[in-house]
Amino acid sequence: MNKRFFAALALAAALACVAQTSSASVSVTDDAGDTITLAAPARRVISLAPHITELIYAAGGGARLVGAVSYSDYPPAAKQVPRVGDNRALDLERIAALKPDLIVVWRHGNAEQQIDRLRDLHIPLFFSEPRRLDDIATSLTRLGVLLDTSSTAQPAAEAFRHDIARLRTRYATRAPVSVFYEAWDQPLMTLNGEHMISDVIALCGGRNVFAGLKPLVPTVSTEAVLAANPDAIVTESQGATAPDRPLPALASWRAWPMLSAVKHGNLFAIDGDLLTRPAPRIAQGAAQLCEDLDQARRRNTDRPD
Repeated sequence: MNKRFFAALALAAALACVAQTSSASVSVTDDAGDTITLAAPARRVISLAPHITELIYAAGGGARLVGAVSYSDYPPAAKQVPRVGDNRALDLERIAALKPDLIVVWRHGNAEQQIDRLRDLHIPLFFSEPRRLDDIATSLTRLGVLLDTSSTAQPAAEAFRHDIARLRTRYATRAPVSVFYEAWDQPLMTLNGEHMISDVIALCGGRNVFAGLKPLVPTVSTEAVLAANPDAIVTESQGATAPDRPLPALASWRAWPMLSAVKHGNLFAIDGDLLTRPAPRIAQGAAQLCEDLDQARRRNTDRPD
């Protein structure tokens, strides 16, 4: 047997090894605590929340997306992905027709009844529900495993952790600022300590005045806010994504001039796309919040720093 034969045999073996590796099963644990195992990395993926779409692109899997829900608008390429409904109503026939091998679901954002119908399709579901900032990094790495894009996902996760660590080092040990986060105005709603926004507030050296309430998005009274007398009131402003109805404004709080946040001019609105989506861009929203709360520290001259 000549050298050319052995070279061809070695090449065939190498190709077989590559094929075996690329088709090897992959397995991760999702945010519901379930183990998701795919016979091979996913090639056709559907995202059922805007933050999931952002995570998939950041993890290097944008080219694998064959369907996404409304408001999946970042990065710009996501706007071209076919739509399969929104968080309230999914087009299940369209989803089935796209033949996905993985559907990434927003655990508490997609209707439970529709999730049950998705299960009937017998397509693997990965539940996404990041609650802490580091969950974004682990979401990237887990999606990287499922999509076989770890070479992109891992550096993205490390870069995100670096951005958050830099903010924590700068702000977390500064004088505490009490914060009321207004999620909605009619009815008046906030977010409790289990929500990622509360984690962002703590990152900036703030304290969520309603962290101990239940459920995740509790309704509160104006009287309760007045009693808490927060140093700052924060809400989201409209980003690139247009909401179904106008976002809450904070001007109405000026009716209570003795409220600390009003007295010192600490009423802040931050781009909702950067602050409320649990995806890598939340580092930008966190940086803005940290700057705002630092401004509140400087303004609150009648309170010790």
